[in-house]
Amino acid sequence: MKKFLFIAFVSTILMAFAFPVPPVKTTFKVSGNCGMCKERIEVALDQKGVKSAEWNIDSKVLEVIYVPEKVTIEQIHHYVASVGHDTDKELAPDSIYKQLPDCCQYREHPNTHHD
Repeated sequence: MKKFLFIAFVSTILMAFAFPVPPVKTTFKVSGNCGMCKERIEVALDQKGVKSAEWNIDSKVLEVIYVPEKVTIEQIHHYVASVGHDTDKELAPDSIYKQLPDCCQYREHPNTHHD
């Protein structure tokens, strides 16, 4: 029985390396106004498991490619909110939002676009 369990364990490990889970692409809205917002949002996602992140200033849509085994979509939303930007699933804390430069305060100045 121990030999069987060992073989099953080794087989599971080999399968995990042979067939890794491919990255997933998702998009969602993120509030922001300008190029500084874009940089802040994208830098916040320089995290383990995030392959790429690109926020479009005009559409306010963030495209993220990530590895679900390493990072969850909830963590991705949290990373963005933690630097002051609201997402579809998580609001930025007011204390952090209020520290953003004036041009980045999208709640007070919605739909402004400064490069």
